[in-house]
Amino acid sequence: MSASVRLDDAAALEAIFASVADLPAIGLAVSGGADSLALMVLAQRWASGRQQPPRLQVYSVDHGLRPEAAGEVAMVLSVAQSLGIPATGLRWTGTKPQAGVQEAARIARYRLMGAAMAADGVPVLLTAHHRQDQAETVLMRLAHGSGVEGLRGMASMTTVEGVRVHRPLLDLDPSALQAVVAEAGLTPAQDPSNTDPHYERVRWRNAMPALAELGLDAPTLARFAQRMGEADAAIAQMADGYFQKLVTLDGFGAARIDHADYAALIPAIAVRLLGRVLNIVGGRQKPRALGLVERLQNTLATSDLAKAATAHGCVVRTSGGAILVAREPGRALPSDAMLLPHSELVWDQRFLIVNGSGEAGLTASVADYLPRHRLEEFLGFKVTAPAEAIRTAPIVRDEAGGVLSLGGWSFDERIKVTLLID
Repeated sequence: MSASVRLDDAAALEAIFASVADLPAIGLAVSGGADSLALMVLAQRWASGRQQPPRLQVYSVDHGLRPEAAGEVAMVLSVAQSLGIPATGLRWTGTKPQAGVQEAARIARYRLMGAAMAADGVPVLLTAHHRQDQAETVLMRLAHGSGVEGLRGMASMTTVEGVRVHRPLLDLDPSALQAVVAEAGLTPAQDPSNTDPHYERVRWRNAMPALAELGLDAPTLARFAQRMGEADAAIAQMADGYFQKLVTLDGFGAARIDHADYAALIPAIAVRLLGRVLNIVGGRQKPRALGLVERLQNTLATSDLAKAATAHGCVVRTSGGAILVAREPGRALPSDAMLLPHSELVWDQRFLIVNGSGEAGLTASVADYLPRHRLEEFLGFKVTAPAEAIRTAPIVRDEAGGVLSLGGWSFDERIKVTLLID
């Protein structure tokens, strides 16, 4: 969309919010800057024109880093009230880090809003990232040597710190959003960090006019990100096919990959496949540092590992012509959990455990140091899984201490266990 697009047009608004139109409720992240104020105005304008609009809820966070922030949150709450949108002010309290404060603030912001959304029954959070933000993101990742996955830029729909996030304004120029705010008679807050060249994003922002003169403007970079997204989707599709051929997952949640076949893969596909395996086996720990996966893939493509490596909550080793990946013990494994009657439990983000009975007193816990001979008694076959996989698998016991399930194997009709692959 160009800067001159009419954002009071019903069809344009429907296109912007189409991905969330059928949800019961929508959260809006509003800092008080021009972009987020425009998001709030546009969402209200869109919702007011629908017969059965989703419920809107505004969230605004005071990070406690600037004295002006409290007043900015108050301004957001006041504007939201004038638009008829319920709003919640949140505050990041406690000691702030000396270094990496922006990243820490980002994590805190999403966690605070995520908790409030859960309490309010709001399934998705909308943010006001726009085309210029996308262009800056692509430039930063290009400078950092990102591969195709990074160069696709920000996704329209993603998950951040456990919060489902949608960015409906990625195709819009910021000047269009500034016009919306001006027409609404609003005065946006000015965060000095947005012009502080101490931050990398600001330095790229300041460089954009010179790059635009050379033809590398925000629309061009956004189009590049879109094409990288298409290429990334193609790589993901191919990696999924090789995942089915090369990866074996056992009942302990460990993975085995044929080393020779893996080493023959194109690096981009091999990185994606390895990242998926680490994500599954490691309990879907986020964020996933792509550079670490790339370095591990490069080593595995050329040689055996001299010793076991750790990455993303996993232990990785090579043995007998295979790459073996197991959950790393001691890395944020879940505590014991009670299985309520007729309930489901997602255990360590790896196993779905279902108590299909009306019986209480069933407990899921980490198997830990269960001797192999005991395992083989339960399973009826020789156990060759890595020790780490055995130690980190779930075990379900009843009140008398009887074992009902171990890893993905169930020995009792009351319990059903499924390894989560996607």
